[in-house]
Amino acid sequence: MSVPAFIDAGEVEQILELRSFLKSLGAEISEENSERGLVTDLLHVIEAANICWKESADNDHLECVFNSIISLILIVPQEKSENVVVSFCEKVAKAPPGDKRATVRIRLLNHLFHGLDERSSHRYLVYYHLVRLAGQVQCIDYITTDLRQLKTWIGQWEISSQKYQTLLRALYDAFVAAKQSEQSTKVMIELLGTYTEENASQARDDAHKCIVTCLGDPSTFLLDHLLTLKPVKFLEGELIHDLLTIFVSGNLDGYMKFYNSNTDYVNTLGLSHDDNMQKMRLLTFMQMAENKKEIDFETIQKEMKLAPNEVEAFIIDVVRTKAVRCKIEQREKRIVISSTTHRTFQKQQWQLLRDNFITWRENLTNICASLAAITPALDPGKPPAY
Repeated sequence: MSVPAFIDAGEVEQILELRSFLKSLGAEISEENSERGLVTDLLHVIEAANICWKESADNDHLECVFNSIISLILIVPQEKSENVVVSFCEKVAKAPPGDKRATVRIRLLNHLFHGLDERSSHRYLVYYHLVRLAGQVQCIDYITTDLRQLKTWIGQWEISSQKYQTLLRALYDAFVAAKQSEQSTKVMIELLGTYTEENASQARDDAHKCIVTCLGDPSTFLLDHLLTLKPVKFLEGELIHDLLTIFVSGNLDGYMKFYNSNTDYVNTLGLSHDDNMQKMRLLTFMQMAENKKEIDFETIQKEMKLAPNEVEAFIIDVVRTKAVRCKIEQREKRIVISSTTHRTFQKQQWQLLRDNFITWRENLTNICASLAAITPALDPGKPPAY
């Protein structure tokens, strides 16, 4: 990657120019290079470059200075550059509240990230600071966060699973700060999937946080996959696991009973009881619709604990989720169901899917046989007779 430099000169001259320029801005730095070499000089310059973030500093000069520092970091051998990379990231990523140069900071860290060799483990350090900064200033959309790309990078960097978990926690916090619940849920599930039976107990807090996030997400309705995660299994017997089980396969009555017995606990989770009630209504309705083609308004009102004038609005909310496809027959006071999403997908659902595929295959075979039987034997090139 080509990084714009402060001055087109050799590394010694470039350091001298940076020292002189920073001192002219008022930084406490010697204008003479250190006898200990480039790494020490870079550490001195990075420390002094903090003065460039003053409100009165020109953005063009600021970026030129830091891009010059980046160009120098990139020529330091990897085995000697870790301290320099860490120092640079800490200084650039330390954005004060209300910072107006957040995008500049992100751009500079991106320059360093893409300037480093794609297999350099130092890329992890830069990306971690990028994620934390983006979460702090709510600019998560300015950086690459695709989990597939992230897994590719992790494989190239050859970092430990503990570092990967630390990175995923930072990414989760950044998505939460940006109020991107769907993305934060995906990241947390990825995090929990990195644990094994041997260390699942270490992920207790992560598992707890994951469950609360999923339960509180208004767009998440299918939760049975959480029960298969090893850290979540470790929570069996605790109230949070009992609550999750209700949302996976229970009904509205089951939730109300749990809430009445554990009101303070649910409230301490930060979950809204009203939102929980609405979600459980939708989940209960999905379960009812699995085995029925029609449901009358009276049954919906009774099972969902609704007032008569709330039924139609509830059905509209159900349709908006796309979990159930149905139409209202106003005159008959009923709904007709065309399809529904299963809340859980276990052996029974797999068997049903298998049976459907077998039926489709048999029907296609019969159609092909019928077409073959009615197709006349034709001489090559002779058009069919009608």
